[in-house]
Amino acid sequence: MYLLYYGFIVTLVIIFDQLSKIWIVNNFVLYEGREVIPGFFNLIYVVNTGAAFSMFADVDSPWRHYFFVIIGVCAMVGLTIFAYSLRREHIIFTISLGLIAGGAIGNLIDRLCYGHVVDFLDVYVGKYHWPAFNVADSAICVGAVLYLIMTMKEARCEKKKQQGIIS
Repeated sequence: MYLLYYGFIVTLVIIFDQLSKIWIVNNFVLYEGREVIPGFFNLIYVVNTGAAFSMFADVDSPWRHYFFVIIGVCAMVGLTIFAYSLRREHIIFTISLGLIAGGAIGNLIDRLCYGHVVDFLDVYVGKYHWPAFNVADSAICVGAVLYLIMTMKEARCEKKKQQGIIS
């Protein structure tokens, strides 16, 4: 049953990610920005040929694209296997891994279709900007935080069980 949840979450992330990117590409010119919440949030159409936060974007190699595609495919396969292995654990593990996998697949689709990732969410305070990101990136971050929280919670519960047995 948990794998159905996993597949559902992955599918939802991909759909929302791709629909939002299609909307941006069709309604914005590259590098066009529109203020949404003054002093905090804009929509801006940018592309990222690198990894997170444009790391390695300036590497001029024909292999860069293939490297990121291979990493995306490996992440997708690894996360799915990991979700399967945790299928009897807490549902939050399944949801968190589904969010991460859906985000990885969303960005992988961009790399395969466009050769880069479409980013458009611009969060800032004053002149301090967070690098532009997208729905897939958000899902990956939320999934990673959920996974960390659950891992720490499980470790704390396990420690309490061990202390109960020892004392």
